[in-house]
Amino acid sequence: MQIFRTKPIEATIAETHEPGRRLKRTLSAWDLMIMGVAVAVGAGIFSVGAKAAASFAGPAVTVSFAIAAVACALAIMCYAEFATAIPVAGSAYVFTYATMGELLAWIIGWNLILELFTAGAVVAKYWGLYLSKVFSLVGLDVPPSIHLGSVELVWGPFLIVAIFTVLLVLGTKLSARVGNFFTIIKIAVVLFVIVVGFFYIRAENFSPFIPSAVPAQSGDTTAVLKQSLFAFATGAAPAQYGLFGVFAGAALVFFAFIGFDVVATSAEEVKNPQKTLPRGIFAGLAVVTLLYILVSLALTGMVPYTTLAAAEQPTLTTAFEAVGNTDAAKVIAFGSLVGLTTVIMVLLMGFARVVLAMSRDGLLPRALSVTSEKRSTPARLQILCGALVALVAGLTNVDVLEEMINIGTLSAFVVVSLGIIVLRRKRPDLKPAFRVPFGKVLPIVSAVLCLYLMTNLAVETWIYFAGWLVVGLIIYFAYGQRHSRLNERFAAQRDAVSDPQ
Repeated sequence: MQIFRTKPIEATIAETHEPGRRLKRTLSAWDLMIMGVAVAVGAGIFSVGAKAAASFAGPAVTVSFAIAAVACALAIMCYAEFATAIPVAGSAYVFTYATMGELLAWIIGWNLILELFTAGAVVAKYWGLYLSKVFSLVGLDVPPSIHLGSVELVWGPFLIVAIFTVLLVLGTKLSARVGNFFTIIKIAVVLFVIVVGFFYIRAENFSPFIPSAVPAQSGDTTAVLKQSLFAFATGAAPAQYGLFGVFAGAALVFFAFIGFDVVATSAEEVKNPQKTLPRGIFAGLAVVTLLYILVSLALTGMVPYTTLAAAEQPTLTTAFEAVGNTDAAKVIAFGSLVGLTTVIMVLLMGFARVVLAMSRDGLLPRALSVTSEKRSTPARLQILCGALVALVAGLTNVDVLEEMINIGTLSAFVVVSLGIIVLRRKRPDLKPAFRVPFGKVLPIVSAVLCLYLMTNLAVETWIYFAGWLVVGLIIYFAYGQRHSRLNERFAAQRDAVSDPQ
């Protein structure tokens, strides 16, 4: 039963003061709000929304964004209650360890690594592609990749990951200041897109608002794997659009909201976390939701969804090019580059903080949790995380990993939502500064909604996810369980009882 033992909250907080493994509290509510906007306003606003409108929801992609925002808001309430009760690095992993036991905590931590690692690699790869596009728009012919023998290396991801890895090693506050600068620029670009796009809106493009469901393209041999798990389990034929398409679109655009659980991983570096965390997280979510809904209205009002569907890779640029505004398309290309820049920074930080928390507990090598004495940052770990992200982004095809980001995030949301109920039952003495309203109702609704969104992801995504979990369990039972500091502590107590001398 060792794998189901929970870690005392007091022990978790005490370990944050361990010499050589401390983080410095430097972030304010403003920093957290900007951090949430920085990581969320990126690939989602410039490409994922267009893809969801083209392939799943049509003009109702606005509803898809609203559904995803509600699911995110409910889950983030649970994160905020946990984070004010246990203000340490590690986010959902730490919360699960304190409520549901070591094995499930490992699984959630492993899923967070999946989310942050794959998201960092995917976004870094896109950044390199957008950089080449910006070069071409200004008349420079700079190839996106170079050949090293038989290996094709996309150099852009290496450049941007290296820059932000160095900044994160130098200090979280410094990185936040740089991120704030880039975030303000990309918000200005997004507002430009909204204002210009609204001038091209035609009411007839919103009709039909929810297109009728149509069968998936016949002759597609991968149709079964591409359909949602829900459709596969219920025996429904692979289809696009319709009401189920709106929910499938919500599952896809959920990618656009992954940043807010990443913000919670910074709890240990926040000043006065009991008040700062809820304010910063919810303010960021409100700004992002408003921007997404306005952009999706402009996108689907400018051109029929069928125009987006006809494009090989539909983006916001597709809509502006269709109405003949190529100047706006250039601004969007620049905005995409700036937008993805800050996303990479926050993902790299979150990736390192989750691994730091797991290594503190011995589930991963303890050497990874050592922090710099001068700057109180996990320099060694941050460099390792940056190198892994850069290598995968620069040397592999990461497109197939996009939905893996969503399933990793949603699985953590489900467990955190249910964990609130467990936390309240086990530790009624805790008085977090923020509590999810309406008792058990909203945490349960959050868990059910996130689980339903998970079932709207493709069958092949679930197959990859199952493989990831198998690998994680092998690592846990081969290494993590034997080196767990919690199990070592219980073993020492047991030995002391059996041999009081």
